Amino acid sequence: MSEWFLFLPQVRLGVDGIVERARVAEASGFDGIAFIDHLEAPGATHQSLWEAMTVATWVAARTERLRIGHLVLCDAFRHPAVLAKQAVTLSEASGGRFELGLGSGSWPQEFERFGIESGDAAARVRRLGENLELLHQFWGEHERGQVPRPSHPIPLVLGGTGKRMMDLVRAHADWWNIPSHQLDRLPALLPTVGTARVSLQQMVGFVGRDADRTAVTERSARLFGHLGDGLVCGDAAELTAHFAGLSAQGVERFYVWFADFAAPQTISEFAETVINA
Repeated sequence: MSEWFLFLPQVRLGVDGIVERARVAEASGFDGIAFIDHLEAPGATHQSLWEAMTVATWVAARTERLRIGHLVLCDAFRHPAVLAKQAVTLSEASGGRFELGLGSGSWPQEFERFGIESGDAAARVRRLGENLELLHQFWGEHERGQVPRPSHPIPLVLGGTGKRMMDLVRAHADWWNIPSHQLDRLPALLPTVGTARVSLQQMVGFVGRDADRTAVTERSARLFGHLGDGLVCGDAAELTAHFAGLSAQGVERFYVWFADFAAPQTISEFAETVINA
């Protein structure tokens, strides 16, 4: 059975609006929720954006069942010893509902703007590999081990498609997530993920029962057409068939990113007519 997460970038929303959507997703049958991790909203730097771990903690406190995570935390923003402590704390506080999504950083402009030393893309991935090793040390019986140690498993989600990143997926990941704009690479990469389970981030223009198909499609394409195959528009039957096809290829989890910024009615109707189908 597929797993369904609401992908909810914490942009253009107040904190109360984020909690409302999380609660609707939980009540509707979603398995989890995932946020982004940036210091400015990529491509929309004038928009407000809430800090990733704080939002995740607040939502965990206001929900009961949803798993909580990110696509993905930026490795360069937190010292690995601090990140290890944060992850264990949030996992314990949420009763084991936290998953650690981690990546090397996808918006280099913010590194320079905010004075964060990061290096080029290769250096960032190399450091991510080093920090993944450190996380295992901090969580384990190593001389650097922190206390308390995790009392719940903390699944590791890695995102990306580069050769070095795929090496890290095979070595460390419980889940590998393919970004929405690289779906054309899915067939070639699926056999290379080792024991990691496969998740996929999908932008959806949902044509609900009372929606105007043309209006939904045009607005979704205007806002997110740059994602290419990462955007799919359709009604419940069409989307059910779409996700069933991806599931048949081996995708076990879907991070659903709604083109209407996850209106609560969209979340609940999608769950009723697609997830429950």
